[in-house]
Amino acid sequence: MSISPTKRDKVSKKASPNKARKVQQGDQIQQQDCPPCDSLSASLARYMNNGLGQQEHVKHDLFHGLASSVKHQMLSAWRETRNKDSQYQTKQVAYLSLEFLMGRALGNALLNLELTDESREALNQYAVDLEALEGLEHDAGLGNGGLGRLAACFLDSCASMDLAVTGYGIRYEYGMFAQKIVDGYQIERPDRWLKDGNPWEVRVPNHNVTVPFFGHTESYVDKAGRRHMTWLNTQDVKAVAYDMPVPGYRNGRINTLRLWKSEATDDFDLAEFNQGDYTEAVARKNLAEQITMVLYPNDASENGKELRLRQQYFLSSASLQDLLNNWVKQNGHDFSGFANANVMQLNDTHPSVAVPELMRLLVDHYAMEWEQAWEITTSTMAYTNHTLLPEALERWPVRMFEQMLPRVLEIIYEINARYLDDVAHHWPGDSDMLNKMSIIEEGHEPHVRMAYLAIVASFSVNGVAGLHTQLLTSGLFKSFYELWPEKFNNRTNGVTPRRWLAHCNPRLAALLNKRLGLEWIRDLQHLQALNAFTEDKEMIEEWQQVKLANKRELSLMIARECGVEFSPEMMFDVQVKRIHEYKRQLLNILHVIHLYQKTLTAVSENKTQDLQPRCVLIGGKAAPGYMMAKLLIKLANNLAHMINSDPDVVPYLRVAFLPNYNVSAMEKICPATDLSQQISTAGKEASGTGNMKFMMNGALTIGTLDGANVEMLEEVGEENFFQFGLNADEVSALKPNYQPAQLIKDSPALADVMTLMESGYFNLQEPGIFDPIIASIKSPNDPWMTAADFESYRLAQVRVADAYKDRKSWTQMSIRNTACSGRFSSDVTIAGYRDDIWRA
Repeated sequence: MSISPTKRDKVSKKASPNKARKVQQGDQIQQQDCPPCDSLSASLARYMNNGLGQQEHVKHDLFHGLASSVKHQMLSAWRETRNKDSQYQTKQVAYLSLEFLMGRALGNALLNLELTDESREALNQYAVDLEALEGLEHDAGLGNGGLGRLAACFLDSCASMDLAVTGYGIRYEYGMFAQKIVDGYQIERPDRWLKDGNPWEVRVPNHNVTVPFFGHTESYVDKAGRRHMTWLNTQDVKAVAYDMPVPGYRNGRINTLRLWKSEATDDFDLAEFNQGDYTEAVARKNLAEQITMVLYPNDASENGKELRLRQQYFLSSASLQDLLNNWVKQNGHDFSGFANANVMQLNDTHPSVAVPELMRLLVDHYAMEWEQAWEITTSTMAYTNHTLLPEALERWPVRMFEQMLPRVLEIIYEINARYLDDVAHHWPGDSDMLNKMSIIEEGHEPHVRMAYLAIVASFSVNGVAGLHTQLLTSGLFKSFYELWPEKFNNRTNGVTPRRWLAHCNPRLAALLNKRLGLEWIRDLQHLQALNAFTEDKEMIEEWQQVKLANKRELSLMIARECGVEFSPEMMFDVQVKRIHEYKRQLLNILHVIHLYQKTLTAVSENKTQDLQPRCVLIGGKAAPGYMMAKLLIKLANNLAHMINSDPDVVPYLRVAFLPNYNVSAMEKICPATDLSQQISTAGKEASGTGNMKFMMNGALTIGTLDGANVEMLEEVGEENFFQFGLNADEVSALKPNYQPAQLIKDSPALADVMTLMESGYFNLQEPGIFDPIIASIKSPNDPWMTAADFESYRLAQVRVADAYKDRKSWTQMSIRNTACSGRFSSDVTIAGYRDDIWRA
C-alpha cells in the first residue's frame, strides 16, 4: 500500500519533535508538480497526461513517470527525516565513499515503501508489466565492485534501522565503463548512465560549496600576535549537491545520498570567446567538470593520478564543508559539542584526505587552535580498511600534493611531525621505526601514505572480516597496532536482505514468507528456523522448484547476452566478480580446461555416465590498464568458444563469459546459482560480499579459508561447504620455497592442462598471446600460488560433482546455507558500527 495521508501524519509526528519549527531553506526537499498526498496511481496519471500531453505512452515514459511518482510518495517522509536529524538529537553519521554501487532503485524502493502491489495496479491501465518497466532503468554508474556495493547495502541498513546516516559521494557523469566482448577481448565503452536523466535525484543548489585547488600559501600575523595561513590564487571549483532518497524498510525514514557534481565557478570567459579564443574561453570550465566526469580514471598515467587525487579531495572537501555549514546553521561557531554529535566514516583509504581538510577548515576558516581542531578531528574520524594488498593503498607523490593542494600538504607535514613525537617516545632512539611509520615515505620520489594518515587521525580502525583484521594487526599495520591497540576492531561485512533476497529472489521470498512469516526481512536471524525443514519433503520439493525456475530465468539472460544455451537441469557453477589475479579466475579456468579434457576422454571411451553435467558462468570487468586481467578475459572467452562449439562436449559442459556484469545482472545470477566460487589466495581477500549473496540465496560455496569465507564455514559447517587450499599461514610459509614446476609435475591433471595450453590449442590464430599467463603459473614468484592450490581445488570439485548427483541431499545443504546466512546481513554489521564505533 502507499504511504497514505493518515499514515504520513503519524510518521511526521513521530519524526519531528518540533513540528512548528520553520524548516531552513537549505533543508527543503524541492516540491514538484504532483502533491505528495496523491495516490501512486493518480500521481502516475498526472505525470503521463500533463507531462507528455499525448495519448500513446511508451514504456520509457512510463518508467520515468512511475519513478517520479514513487519519489513523490517519499517527499513528506524525506522532509520530516531531514527536519528531525537537523536537530542533532542523535549522533549524525557521514559515510564518505568514492563509490556507491546502488544498482536500479525502482524495485528496491517499491519493496521498502510497500508499494509493489499498488504500482502493479497503477500500470494495469497501461498494459505494462512492472518487471518489464524495471528493466528499463539504468544501473547507477556510481561504483565499480564490492566496495561500492557494500556502501549501498550499508545505506539501506542504516535507513531501515532508523539511523541518521548521510552518504556522501560523487555524481559521476559516466560510470567506470560498459564492457563489450569483441573477439574475446574486453572493449571499454562509455557508461552513459545519465543519458536519459535520473528521476530519483533532486538538485539542491542551497548546499553548493566551493573547493579550492592549486595556488600558493602565505602567512600573516593578526593583531593578537597569532600566526595564520591563507591559501591564495586558487583555482576554485563549485561542488553542486544532488540528493537521492534512501528509504528504510517500511519505517518512515528516508535517508539521503548526497552526490557532488563539479562545475566551474563561472561558465566561461565571454570576452575571450568574443575575441575568438574559443578554446581558452571554455578551458577552465572543462577542467572543472572533468573531476566528476568518469568514475575512477585509469591512473596508469600521470594525468590519471592527478585526476583521481582531485576526485578524492573534491569529495572530501565538499562533504566536510557541508557538514560544518549544517552545524553552524544550528549552533553558530560553538564547536564544543560537534564531536559528540558527528562522526565521519571513511570507506577505505580514498577519502582519507578528509583528515587534513577538516583540520584546514577548522584552523583556517573557523580560527580554531590546532589542539582543539585536532581533538575534534581525532574524535570524529573513523577508518575502514578494505584491502590487504599494499599496492592498493593510496600513495600520492609529495610534489603532486605541493602543486595541487599546497595548504593541505602543510597540514599533513604538521600532523606527521607531531605524531612522530609519539612514535619516538614509544620506540626511543629507533630511527628505522620513525621512517617505517612516517606518513611521508622518503626516497627518490617522496610520497604521502594516505592509509597511515587515516590511522593516525582516526579513533577507530576496522577490518571487514575476522581473518582480515587479524592479518592487518599482525602484518600490514602491526606497528600501529602496537602503538594504539585500542583503535583496532573488526566489523565483518554484510549485505542487505531486502535487495539480495526479498527483492532479487521473489520466488524464494514467497516460500520463506509462507513458512516463516515476514520478520526475516527485518531480522535475518529468523532464517535459522529453516533448519527445522531440512527433512520436510514438501519443503525440499518447493525449494527445488524455486531454484529450477530461477535457473530458467537466468538461462534466458545468458542466451540473450552470450549466445550460449544453459540447460537448467545442469549444475550452475558461477564465478562473477572484478577480474583480478588474486581472485583467481585463472584457477577456475584451468579447472574448466581439465573438465574439457576429462569430457573428451569420457566421450571417446563411452564412459559419460560418470560425468556431472555443469554450466560454468564467469563474469566481471578488468580495470582498463590491467593487462593481465584483460588477458584472462580473452582466455576465458577462447575456452568458452572451443567448448561450446563441440557438439560432443556441450551435453556435459558449457561455458559463458557474461559481458558487462553489474548489480542488475547479479540480481538474476545469485538466485539461480548452485555453486558459488570464492577461490582467492588465502590472505588476499579482505572479506567478499558476493559470497554472502550466494549463500543467502541457497548456493553452496567452494572456497579457500580467506576473507569472510572463514566465518561462513563456521556458521554452516564443513559438511555444507567445499573448502580447499592453503590457509594464510601456509601461503606465507610456502612463499620462500615455492616451486610450481614440481607441483605441476606432481599433478597429472595440471600437467595435462599446462601441456594443452602451451601447445597453443586455445589461441591457434594468435600464437603466443597467452604466454604471460603460462609464465605466471610457472613462476616461483607467483604471489597467487595458483599451481599450489590446483590439485586441492580439483579434488574439492570432485566432491562437488558427487554431492550434486544426490539432489535431495544437495537441496538440504542449500536450505542450511540460507538458514545460516543471518550473520551476514548488513543490519548485523551496521548494528556493530552503531554500538561500538559510532555510539549513535
